[in-house]
Formats: sequence, C-alpha cells, structure tokens
Amino acid sequence: MTVDLSPGGLVRLAAQSVKAPRPTMRRLLDLNLPASVLWHALALVIVLSVILAELGNILIRAALPPGMSPPVFLSPVLFGALQFAAMVVIIGLVDRVGRAMGGKGDFAGALMTVTWVQAIMVLLQIAQSLMLFIAPPFAGLLLIAGVVLFFYLLSAFVAELHGFASVGRTFAMILFVMVGVALAISFFLTLSGVTITP
Repeated sequence: MTVDLSPGGLVRLAAQSVKAPRPTMRRLLDLNLPASVLWHALALVIVLSVILAELGNILIRAALPPGMSPPVFLSPVLFGALQFAAMVVIIGLVDRVGRAMGGKGDFAGALMTVTWVQAIMVLLQIAQSLMLFIAPPFAGLLLIAGVVLFFYLLSAFVAELHGFASVGRTFAMILFVMVGVALAISFFLTLSGVTITP
C-alpha cells in the first residue's frame, strides 16, 4: 500500500483524516514505517510549527497600536524544545496507557499517530496564519476549532491504533489521563516549593 506524500497528497490525506479518521489511520499504520523515519517526520513537523508560530508572533507585534507594549513570547528554540518534550510524553502515554487498557498498538504506532495529528495541526496553523491576514477576528475561532479537531482526531486515531471499539470511551480515557498528569505535575511542583501566580 502506498500513500501520496506530495504536498497535495498530504493535504488530501488530512482531509480524509477528518472525514474518516479510523480508516485513514489504518492506511498509515499499515505502511509500517521505520521508527527513524517517524522521528524525523515528527522533528520536521515541530520545526514547521515553530516557524509558523514565530510568523504569527511577528504579525501580532506588527498589528499592535503605537505605544502598546508587545506580549512576551517564548524563544523559538525553547518553544520547539517544549513542544518536542510534550510530544514525546504524549507518545509514551498513548503507547503505555493504551496497552495497559488492553490495546494492541505499539510504540511505532503511537509515534505515527501523534506525528500525523501534529502534522494536521500544522496545516491548521497555516490556515490560521492566512486568516490573520484576511479576517483577524476569525483566527481565534479557528484556534478553538483546532482544539476540538485535535481531541477528535487523537481519540479516533488512538482507538484505531489499539483496536478499541468506542471512540467516545477513548476520548474519556484521554481526558482522564490528562487530568491525572496535570494533578501529578501540580503535586510535584508543590513538593518542590514552586508556586504559580497569575
């Protein structure tokens, strides 16, 4: 089985992922790409995401009225490092938690799943950047739509990876794990004496 990896082919594959996420993810999983290829793909997707985020930051600064202080953004290197670390954690959770719940997936499949979700989010970032030029007020709505799309795709992809029957239950499991991780981080920061103030 082959997949068109040209820019146009990837856009069509992303559209298919939204319309039929489980069959599309099965096509990708059946490629059995080596982990080295998937790691390079994840790195590329993160680099593209950082570049687009930096372009968005430049547009925001340029649109500020004279005299208004610009917001503080993370440096591209730090942002990229944090994004990569977050993706690695998500990949590990998709693999380990999924298998602990009786799933049939593996680490390479989890890597494929998260990488492809992130690739689709990059395409959405491109659309959002264009929206900042065309209709800035709608860029925020596109951001909200992106969050919904992320959880929709991640739930469906993880369900297909591990052979879970219900996407809804997979979504609930993802939320449960996210809350657990957030509480664990909060507990660790409290023990470390770190406080977060608004």
